Amino acid sequence: MSRLLLLNGPNINLLGKRETDVYGEFTLQTIEAELTELAQAHGGELDCFQSNHEGELIDRLHQANESGYDGIIFNPAAYTHTSIALRDAIAAINSPVIEVHISNVHKREAFRHQSMLASVCYGQIVGFGKQSYRLAAQAFLEK
Repeated sequence: MSRLLLLNGPNINLLGKRETDVYGEFTLQTIEAELTELAQAHGGELDCFQSNHEGELIDRLHQANESGYDGIIFNPAAYTHTSIALRDAIAAINSPVIEVHISNVHKREAFRHQSMLASVCYGQIVGFGKQSYRLAAQAFLEK
């Protein structure tokens, strides 16, 4: 059985309401429900956490490591480009992390092209809308 954590950073709670031309009209609750169903179909389980606060995300990464998750699906949102603290938290834990983004960050503003986290993540999936999350989940569940 795989235990996964879905971790989402700032403003992801506003999916479906903000910049729908970039992020789509689906909500975070939709993503959580679909991934929970996918995990259960593979005999696994999924826990979900979202925060707009960097320290809470770091704390959750530390807790996830102690809880022995088989994988963490993480959309760090804007912290992707700025947070050395999140990078260090990911580097410090044993649970593999896949960084996901709904939009293709490499086709957007130049400041979004650099991920502070990618070098310490198991992988990175960008640009497939909510399917980015599903692809990350499948990578863990089908490995």
